[in-house]
Amino acid sequence: MAHTHRHEESVMSITPDRDRTTSRPDRTLSAVQQAARIVGVVFLLVGVLGFVPGITSNYGDMTFASHDSDAMLLGIFQVSILHNIVHLLFGVAGLAMSRTWSGARSYLIGGGVIYLLLWIYGLLIDKDSSANFVPVNSADDWLHFLLGAGMVALGLALSRRRDTVADGRLGTDATAHASRARDGR
Repeated sequence: MAHTHRHEESVMSITPDRDRTTSRPDRTLSAVQQAARIVGVVFLLVGVLGFVPGITSNYGDMTFASHDSDAMLLGIFQVSILHNIVHLLFGVAGLAMSRTWSGARSYLIGGGVIYLLLWIYGLLIDKDSSANFVPVNSADDWLHFLLGAGMVALGLALSRRRDTVADGRLGTDATAHASRARDGR
């Protein structure tokens, strides 16, 4: 009986609660947490690269926020100081929210929806008006669509079936095994 009880404890010890932080080295990140962390790192990288002359062309023409900013990340995407700061903040949010399963899912789905709204906004505004304060160009618009759709898809697909390790609950097979072990079968 004591051996069986220890077996159940060891099974339970590898199944952390999905809403606890996973910063401890003995915890495994779920797929949705890993995806949120990767997306966060990419946003941080893009935010930093937006401030690097050479990677951002017309760097000297970058403004804080307006359609008048002629700075172009990779020579394609219109950026400003505000635009780069938004990327940095999205990156920090991704890293912070990836610490929990529910935070990672919320980051991917919620952030994806924000980017889809930004895509629609970019399609509707006059690019030469003061409404284009972020600023965005056509390349940004379609990148925002891909980012938004990709983030929502990742958030939904990777959280559809919760990982048993990250969820804090035993899966069907593990539950049946633990139950049989407890009953001495």
